[in-house]
Amino acid sequence: MVTTENLPDVARTRSTGVRDTRGLRAFRLVNGAILIVVAALVLYPFINIVAQAFSSEGYINSGQVNLIPRGFNLTTFEVVFGDDMFWRNYRNTVVYTVVATAIAMVLTTTYAYALSKHHLKGRKFFIGVAVATMFFNGGLIPNYILISQLGFRNTLWAIVLPNAISVFNLLVMKSFFENFPSELEEAASIDGMSTYGVFFKVVLPLSKAVVATMLLFYAVSFWNGWFGAFLYMDDPNLYPVTVYLRNLMAGVTGGTSIQGGGTDNLTQIGANVQSVTMLLTVLPIICLYPFLQRYFVSGVMLGAVKQ
Repeated sequence: MVTTENLPDVARTRSTGVRDTRGLRAFRLVNGAILIVVAALVLYPFINIVAQAFSSEGYINSGQVNLIPRGFNLTTFEVVFGDDMFWRNYRNTVVYTVVATAIAMVLTTTYAYALSKHHLKGRKFFIGVAVATMFFNGGLIPNYILISQLGFRNTLWAIVLPNAISVFNLLVMKSFFENFPSELEEAASIDGMSTYGVFFKVVLPLSKAVVATMLLFYAVSFWNGWFGAFLYMDDPNLYPVTVYLRNLMAGVTGGTSIQGGGTDNLTQIGANVQSVTMLLTVLPIICLYPFLQRYFVSGVMLGAVKQ
């Protein structure tokens, strides 16, 4: 089998387009070493959190837990998983995230596509309205009064609607659509497609990279969000899992027990509850990310770089 390494220098230069000099090899070696170190620094805190989540209270308090669990135990997991409220709140989080992400994607893609058209009347005004919200907002109390007067308290809409459009995501998608080949849209229009047909059958299928990236941004944001539910909801049955985990940590810190866990487990829970809550919160996103990772970098770059 012939590889690049088996080729002479001239042939290797022709096949790769770059001459493989000693300096280039040294650069690759140093660059690879730096990336390995950076990856290790990024992974260490997460692995440490996982190790603490499965370690016992004595080893955690004495600082003996690094990358490997010590005194393996599942006490906190058993307490959390044995609580019916946990599963109810977890289901709420899934519902909130799916509904909110779907609405946000519909509004963001359609708004961004409209703003990308330079012939749109009032285009600068609508862009200015969107950008203004990045710098100014009504404030916490006016927002709370507005949500209450609209009757959204203790409902899904209190979480979904106030965050339905992220201006950053909107501007990235607008930039991407501005760079979209206009010839494809013109050809589809000549074939008799309406504006909606061009958008849904031509533009969106060819925009998978940026759409997947925005999908990940919105899903992570809604999954990790807790303050809106904490502010606008007072029924524990409607809380997302992030509020449940927040209350769990606050209850342990305050020396109170939680439903499903007795006082005998309180000390053990207090030692690694933070690690367990972090692990349970990020695990679904970690499972989702590999499927969208190949679109992630390309989507951001396509939407952010002017071609």
